[in-house]
Amino acid sequence: MTAAASIIETFPALAAHDTLCMHGFVQRVPGVDTSRDKVEVLQRLATYHRAAVGALGFTMENFFTAEQVHGADIAVVSASSPRHSLNVDGLVTNTPGLSLGIHVADCGPVYLIDPVQRAIALLHSGKKGSEKGITGNAVRVMQAHYGTSPADLLVQLGPCIRVPQYDVDFPAMIQASCREAGVPAAQIHDCLTCTALDPSHYYSYRRELGRTGRLLALLGLRP
Repeated sequence: MTAAASIIETFPALAAHDTLCMHGFVQRVPGVDTSRDKVEVLQRLATYHRAAVGALGFTMENFFTAEQVHGADIAVVSASSPRHSLNVDGLVTNTPGLSLGIHVADCGPVYLIDPVQRAIALLHSGKKGSEKGITGNAVRVMQAHYGTSPADLLVQLGPCIRVPQYDVDFPAMIQASCREAGVPAAQIHDCLTCTALDPSHYYSYRRELGRTGRLLALLGLRP
């Protein structure tokens, strides 16, 4: 647990709501060879990622992930949902005790918290997902399923690739999508970290020409 905790990054805006939910962003794992194909690399990282889920107080039995196809579709997750949702890039839930996971290696992890209706979402939003408006779509799904008011939402964008290391400013697109969906600008937070500029802490698909690991965004509702 101590080793896992040492590579889990947190964000102050989300930590302010830690009585409702726990979050983390699992950075590069030192010493793991990532010069293999994605499936093998994820297998090598699995032990560390499972430990991170446990370090946040959740079990793997209640841990849910998405296929991540660079789209804008969202899965509504409950305790009876598949542990791995196909054909989606976002997950939402209001079920206590469940945790959500999104893998990234330059694309943007987007965390959403509704502290009023006690619901959360976690998204994979790179160039394509941002162009398709996945964040705005997630807000609408939360409105429809949980009665979320966009004015109550807190949004956090985690580490991702940024201009000029990448030619598309999708972090700006994500923030614009939030504002268009009705989230107040003051409640949209961005860590401003570029994954391509810090190889000691982050994997970067672009910098490492596709032979790299995957970072893991985590967000779960306390039991």
